[in-house]
Amino acid sequence: MMQRPTVRWRDQVAAQEAAVTGGTLAPDKAYAIHLWPPAFTVAVDTVLADYERDVAAVDPTSDEAIWAAVETVVKGLNAADEPHGAIETGEREELAEYVDAVLTAAGVDVSALTARRQLGRAELTDTWRDW
Repeated sequence: MMQRPTVRWRDQVAAQEAAVTGGTLAPDKAYAIHLWPPAFTVAVDTVLADYERDVAAVDPTSDEAIWAAVETVVKGLNAADEPHGAIETGEREELAEYVDAVLTAAGVDVSALTARRQLGRAELTDTWRDW
């Protein structure tokens, strides 16, 4: 399965904090902590962990159950982002890819799933997404 985007975000924050502490990066150049504050990252990580559990428990042939899991994760990400406004273009793409990757790893044919709703695969999260 694809690595959660939150892992990369945390790694980048930690690397920049270490570089600032080590004197190799000016504090005003350490952007990662502003992009992915800890409270935001924890909230997103929690939503993604719940999504992984939901998808693992769902019948991969049940469109209704799969769409319910996608709706839940997208609305959860909306709520996680609400106080932070941290999901921008890069994060949006990473999160949408992750939602797709979790389904794919569970045996869901995402292209067929979205096509049955006359959507392109890239539109998997669009119906409920505020980010």
